[in-house]
Amino acid sequence: MADDHIEPSSKRRPFRTFLKVAGVGLGLLLLFNIFFPDVDFSGEDRIALIRVEGVIMDSQVTIDELKRFSENPTVKAIVLRIDSPGGGVVPSQEIYDAVRRVRNKSSKAVITSMGSVAASGGYYIASATDRIVANPGTLTGSIGVIMEMANVEGLLQKIGVEGVVVKSGKYKDVGSPLRKMTDEEHGLLQNVMDDVHKQFIEAVAEGRALEVSDVQALADGRIFTGRQAKEAKLVDELGNLEDAIQLAADVAGIEGEPKVVEPRHRFSIRDLLESRLSAMLPKLDFHSGVNLKYLMAY
Repeated sequence: MADDHIEPSSKRRPFRTFLKVAGVGLGLLLLFNIFFPDVDFSGEDRIALIRVEGVIMDSQVTIDELKRFSENPTVKAIVLRIDSPGGGVVPSQEIYDAVRRVRNKSSKAVITSMGSVAASGGYYIASATDRIVANPGTLTGSIGVIMEMANVEGLLQKIGVEGVVVKSGKYKDVGSPLRKMTDEEHGLLQNVMDDVHKQFIEAVAEGRALEVSDVQALADGRIFTGRQAKEAKLVDELGNLEDAIQLAADVAGIEGEPKVVEPRHRFSIRDLLESRLSAMLPKLDFHSGVNLKYLMAY
């Protein structure tokens, strides 16, 4: 009979406590998942998939992803899905070096899967991997360097504007859009281009285990289909992304259908604010007139 006098609120108290504990637990789990996205408790062997897409302007995100997966013991191999016409010389070189470090230090295989385009800087990166798989219609190659500048001197004269440059050295304004380039300056920049082009050729020759002379014969900026690239020994196999993942699993000794994991980026207030601001404000670029690119012209 004593139970008949228990207040309804007292009966609901254990249920409310349970809801609070469950809510706190769910919140902690969500926070853990945000700040530690790569933690896996299954213990299964996995293939990591990293995507390099669009024009390559920065290397840090890709380098961080390579480092994280190379240090993860459950990840046995990495597939780079490259769908890029190339980009900046330095970020392409930095990602190339990062791939080489993964292969040398962690002894994990890195396989390239080429998408619609994997040219110039995109191919530069691919050449550092263990194997390259391309679709027959992939556009690749474009081994070369490009530097593009505009001369607006004539336009300024038409609208009555005079460009004024104050400099401390003879070549300080090489590539200035305010005047025509001299033959001497053109030769100076061509020497720089030739050296960066040589670096590209040497990197491909080392990564692909080819003779420098063989790569040099193909390094005139021309593009190849995936099938043509295979004949030229610039790629190893023809196939799609699934074929590249299976190849990585075979190299890593994973039996059955491999489990694939992609990077989940950590939550960042700064990234959120920057993305919102970039959408609201006009984008201003303050690049030097001299800008070297491993980029397929299109």
